[in-house]
Amino acid sequence: MPTGKLEIVPLGGLGEFGMNCMAMRWGDDIIVIDAGLMFPESELLGVDIVVPEISYLVENRQRVRAIVLTHGHEDHIGALPWILSELKVPVWGTEFTLAYVEDKLEEHELLDKVDLREIRPGDRFRIGPFTIHPIQVTHSLVDCVALAIYTPIGVIIHTGDFKVDPTPTDTRLFDLHAFAEYGKEGVLALFQDSTNVERKGYTPSERAVRRKFDEVFARTPRRLFISCFSSSIHRIKLAVDLAREHGRKVAFIGRSMATSAEIAEDLGYVEIPNGLLIHPGEMKNFAPEKVCVLISGTQGEPMSALSRAAVDNHKHAKIEKGDTVVLSSRIIPGNEKTIYRMIDHLCRREAHVIYEDGSSPPVHVSGHASQEELKLIMNLVKPRYFIPIHGEYRQLKLHAEVAASMPGSVGCVMLIESGDVLEFDELGARKVGRVNVGRVCIDSGSRADVVEDLIIKDRRHLSEDGIVLPIIAINKLTGRVETSPEIVTRGFAAGEDGFMDGARQTVMQTLDLSSDEEKADYGVIKEKIRADLKRYISKQTQRRPLIMPVILEI
Repeated sequence: MPTGKLEIVPLGGLGEFGMNCMAMRWGDDIIVIDAGLMFPESELLGVDIVVPEISYLVENRQRVRAIVLTHGHEDHIGALPWILSELKVPVWGTEFTLAYVEDKLEEHELLDKVDLREIRPGDRFRIGPFTIHPIQVTHSLVDCVALAIYTPIGVIIHTGDFKVDPTPTDTRLFDLHAFAEYGKEGVLALFQDSTNVERKGYTPSERAVRRKFDEVFARTPRRLFISCFSSSIHRIKLAVDLAREHGRKVAFIGRSMATSAEIAEDLGYVEIPNGLLIHPGEMKNFAPEKVCVLISGTQGEPMSALSRAAVDNHKHAKIEKGDTVVLSSRIIPGNEKTIYRMIDHLCRREAHVIYEDGSSPPVHVSGHASQEELKLIMNLVKPRYFIPIHGEYRQLKLHAEVAASMPGSVGCVMLIESGDVLEFDELGARKVGRVNVGRVCIDSGSRADVVEDLIIKDRRHLSEDGIVLPIIAINKLTGRVETSPEIVTRGFAAGEDGFMDGARQTVMQTLDLSSDEEKADYGVIKEKIRADLKRYISKQTQRRPLIMPVILEI
């Protein structure tokens, strides 16, 4: 057995939802598996997306050989533009995944600078000391793979996101045989998706949705609006097929939905017969019962097509009395308020709204494996070491407990989080320390700008306590204060009568007790005013607004 150490360094995705990114290192060679983003929690005010902090990769930029992608969801490819602006390395992915990546890189004007390399399930390829075997798996997106990685000290299997769907709609079967073969040969470590570990039993097949969709198409008297994740190609295909069967024209509304449908049609995953597709502007030319609209915005995102249609603010999507709206996706934790608010608006328009409510047949099924499927893969692979990935800490912990309850199939269970360095050698495996990890907040306006923690702190401060601007006019020549200070507040409740007078007196007192030299140094005098006013406001109101003194020279 070769002497050397294999290091696995998760840079995101272990202890949080999203930002899936993992580095694998042998000697002077590093490969990176996935490069995902996460969407911000509500306290990250004004932040659009969050990507992993990659100082570990930047410090080792000479050693990074490639990024290998398991599939095309945002939590696995969304951080690519930021990582590739720092690291010029090839990106390997399946045909469909790379089509999504191309679209993303084009948006960031990086497409011509990046070397994209296609992989096919079953076809092995080599990067430095690693030989990688992509294995076909099923998920809520098409063309997804797990990765079996041959390293100098054994095989590592990274499942990516998966569920074991025995009847996938694209007939590309989950390759259980490959997992079983690896189990016979011996697997050093299995890194397995934890997203759905809290669900017992099996995740239903994608085909389970067809019955509900068929029922909805048959019973809907007027226009039918279907909203799903734009990456749910299986769901888009089902809606298109049923629209054709039920004699409805199809319109795609929302940029992400139209782009996904176009890519899926180009690559043969969705077949749209001639004459079936209409432009959104043509919808009014057809009888309501002859139209099916696939519309983006299933999570109630404020500027999405469905949110705008729900308040009658969309050019083409007019939702009227008697129309049916189907939300064919799960409610992502944290989005409940915005989704239910949107459903309220749709109900006010007297539309019939169908969403995931636990009824059978389901309007949505998950793309992630439940407990029994997770156990099935563990039984087939029989790894020496088992490491849960992709999930919040409670899910990783439960997943570790599920694995530990299977001593015949799983050897040693190791629980690690983002930043932990897991080391393998001929003596075994151990945690050997940590690397810097964290999150980088991005404001993707006209230019994608990194938002520092200090800015987010200030935004939170402003949102909670408001701002106070004491404005002081000082004569440039004499250094004398010309008028009584003016105090402007925004988002700050001033409290009882006399509070503002007291604040003005506090500022005047500070100025009176300051020397001419201090008054001439605006930096010093601003800081003195800020400190004294902060003390006064805190004592009077128990609030801590952002105080920004303004000096006007006259």
